[in-house]
Amino acid sequence: MRIKKILTRYWNLLPDSVNTDSMNTVIRNNSGEKIDYTFNDSGNETVVIIGHGVTGNKDRPLVVALAEGLVASGVSVLRFSFSGNGDSEGRFVDSTITKELSDLNAVIDAVEAEGKRIIYAGHSMGGAVGVSVAAVDSRIQALISLAGMVNTKKFAETEFGEVTPDEGNMWDDEDCPLSQVFMDDLRGINTLIEKGSQISVPWLLVHGTADDVVLIDDTNDIFERAGQGKEKLIIEGSDHVFSDPLHMKAMVDGVLVWIRGINV
Repeated sequence: MRIKKILTRYWNLLPDSVNTDSMNTVIRNNSGEKIDYTFNDSGNETVVIIGHGVTGNKDRPLVVALAEGLVASGVSVLRFSFSGNGDSEGRFVDSTITKELSDLNAVIDAVEAEGKRIIYAGHSMGGAVGVSVAAVDSRIQALISLAGMVNTKKFAETEFGEVTPDEGNMWDDEDCPLSQVFMDDLRGINTLIEKGSQISVPWLLVHGTADDVVLIDDTNDIFERAGQGKEKLIIEGSDHVFSDPLHMKAMVDGVLVWIRGINV
């Protein structure tokens, strides 16, 4: 079962919306594209920034479920759509890990301007973005990888190796055309394994054993290179988007317990 079908099936798992308070800030990446975001202010000094995976957006079930859980526990959350996704400006065909680094940096700039401490949680390709930024940006004071992509070249070849870029689509979804620039970026990065040793902040890596999109090997590989402060949460039977309600709850609860236990 592919991502779009899973997300469609579980769209009704979305919790009721929480109260939101705007930062009254327009966030733009270095291309000038406006980033769509939702800020849930719990009055806490720490803000968890949540980034989604490839073909996703800030309103996907797992992103909203995690945001709901965090806000209910008293943690402020900013969830956003990378450029070219959801209601953010830009073209989907230009979306790459490298370009999304600019998106996350722009969001971090905005949150930092509010005087907040920052935790970043990224799902799938958003996890790859998080590792890349956290390895060099000390403003991220804790990191959460949810089914995080690590072996990017392997992902490109496994998932889209038989699709012709600029002609075919990701997982046969006409709303998500596969671009050559996307494939070139994934192959050029190749792997983020070596960046694991550069993460010096508390780091939680969450992955499901039944994930057939980003294999659990990605988490296991980079976990071995990570330094102190790392922790791994393996959810038996969970798919890539934690679509089963029990797996979704296990993911959210695991993140909440971990955040309560770190000194940020």
